[in-house]
Amino acid sequence: MALSASLLLLLQCFYRSFSFCCGILSGSVCQSGCPDLIGSLRTQPVYDYPLWCRMNKEKRTAIFTRLRDANPNPTTELNYTTPFELLVAVILSAQATDVGVNKATDKLYPVANTPAAILALGVDGLKSYIKTIGLFNTKAENVIKTCQALLDKHNGQVPDNRKDLEALPGVGRKTANVVLNTAFGQPTMAVDTHIFRVANRTGIAPGKDVLAVENRLVRLIPAEFLLDAHHWLILHGRYVCKARKPQCGSCIIEDLCEFKQKTS
Repeated sequence: MALSASLLLLLQCFYRSFSFCCGILSGSVCQSGCPDLIGSLRTQPVYDYPLWCRMNKEKRTAIFTRLRDANPNPTTELNYTTPFELLVAVILSAQATDVGVNKATDKLYPVANTPAAILALGVDGLKSYIKTIGLFNTKAENVIKTCQALLDKHNGQVPDNRKDLEALPGVGRKTANVVLNTAFGQPTMAVDTHIFRVANRTGIAPGKDVLAVENRLVRLIPAEFLLDAHHWLILHGRYVCKARKPQCGSCIIEDLCEFKQKTS
């Protein structure tokens, strides 16, 4: 009976590995990066590594050690000085670049950088500052509603817990994670298009959807790196492990990355 069970387990492992390899050959498992498609992470390739070849703890530790050595104090590229400024900037950053958001907030914040001050601008007044950002009409309405909610329910302060943050208009799980991590120093993982791609492509934490990748990253990244891991991964995806053509030749973790189709 024990022999039969062992044989069955061996056959199952062989079948999974064989299916994985056939998927690569047939194209059902993507072997190269694809362009980021705004608003839809499901269109990106998912590298579903079989159990026997998934990255081990030692390799993950080595990866984050190198990322930390190269950038000991990573942070967001959004300009902010208070948790409220960060919250507004992150709401505005959906389907927009950090550079574009900074250009808008650099003009907005000297005029209004508190819930009461932005609320006083009104929707139309706020739009005049953020009209260069995509979806500015919807974002202006959400920011105004968020300002009102902060004044009504939180004494004008940004809450430091997920439940209250996600109850604010225009704030989803990713935005809440960014604020909790960057403003309040909590070890959360905001998975955007860059982190989703890097986690899957490198093999650090493969997953078929955003929540799966987030949960795996939080579970698998060694605790000493977790607080800053979000920033290291997003910067790595933005400037090195790019969607269209990853710059593997200049990547400091190339030899540790499990992506098979590396570029020069």
